[in-house]
Amino acid sequence: MIKKSKTLLKSLFIFLFFAFSNTFCFSQNATSQSSFWQNVRFGGGIGLGFTNGGFNGSISPSAIYDVNNYFSAGVGLSVNYAKYDTNKFLAYGGSIVTFYNPLPLLQLSAEIEQLRVNESNAIFENDYWSPALFLGAGYRSNNVTFGIRYDVLYDDNKSIYANAWMPFVRVYF
Repeated sequence: MIKKSKTLLKSLFIFLFFAFSNTFCFSQNATSQSSFWQNVRFGGGIGLGFTNGGFNGSISPSAIYDVNNYFSAGVGLSVNYAKYDTNKFLAYGGSIVTFYNPLPLLQLSAEIEQLRVNESNAIFENDYWSPALFLGAGYRSNNVTFGIRYDVLYDDNKSIYANAWMPFVRVYF
């Protein structure tokens, strides 16, 4: 089971590497290459969730491309750890993110995430896929955004998150 997970993670890294490096193949000169990379920002987010007898923490590095001053899109990786009573979860996967900034201080976001979940407790062990579709809003100041997001696909029986609402902090440089 763990070997399959490592293979999947390696495949995801290889795909992202070729997806980003492939942009060089389409550009004809150094000017278009440098203008592309001037609009790419790296960063990501962290998340924490607490409930009675539970905890969830996540880290999500990502790269986004600023299409213009209002819209950005990109890809990210995600690692989550959750513990509720005697249950433990380790989840990892990827996501596609989009940001819309209608005002300089307001950022609206949509993110589709697919995670491979390894769940265990004293009785059983289980591996499964967990999708999430987050819609969020945040206060943006320079490179940092603080906000909250809601998982539209939240399922009490399969989600590793404590509930559908999750605060976040994103930083991009």
